[in-house]
Amino acid sequence: MEAVVGARAESARRPGRPGADTPAVPAEESILRRGLEAFAELGYDHASARELARRLGVSHNFINDRYGSKAAFWRAVVDHALGAQLARLPQVDDTLDDAEALRRIITGFYLTAVDEPLIGRLFVNEFTRDTERLDYLYEHYIAPTLQRMEPGIERLVAAGRMAPVPRDVLFFAVIPPVSGMVEVPLARRLGRPDDASPEQLTATAETLATLVVNGLLASGSAT
Repeated sequence: MEAVVGARAESARRPGRPGADTPAVPAEESILRRGLEAFAELGYDHASARELARRLGVSHNFINDRYGSKAAFWRAVVDHALGAQLARLPQVDDTLDDAEALRRIITGFYLTAVDEPLIGRLFVNEFTRDTERLDYLYEHYIAPTLQRMEPGIERLVAAGRMAPVPRDVLFFAVIPPVSGMVEVPLARRLGRPDDASPEQLTATAETLATLVVNGLLASGSAT
């Protein structure tokens, strides 16, 4: 009798304990990485709960149980991927010339695209849709990134080195060159070596950033 009571108590203490034949849940890092791959490849709408569960190797109700909803899982995936990348952007250095500081920030942004091209694909999927997900990307990542650049740009404009640039023009002047870092098959057809080294990719990012900044500065000299 005591053994039966003990077994019942043990069961009551751990109601969710998996059985011996239950597959182990992947580590959180793996779950978020697979989620990023799914959303980048399929887009949010086509990444169904069933397909996500299959790719994650979990039960069909895992995402709702762990994150609350597919939308919340998407936000967790984005925060994990983008938070790590943006943390690597160079800090603002007040000792640098504003044009050089801007070039370094943009270079760092391009290099993050090399490290994690899936983020670029996820952005492309979301930029053309007026959704809460775009609001989330804008409020948490796009606007803060632009805000890091704006004080230096305002000083360049005040000094007559750059013409005033609307925020939307600035964004689309800086962002499209990212494709030069993430569209690898096309870059190879345009002459980039198949085995481009990290040093070569860094040089490419620096060249793209310099071209963008020089173009912005040229707009100031033309006024």
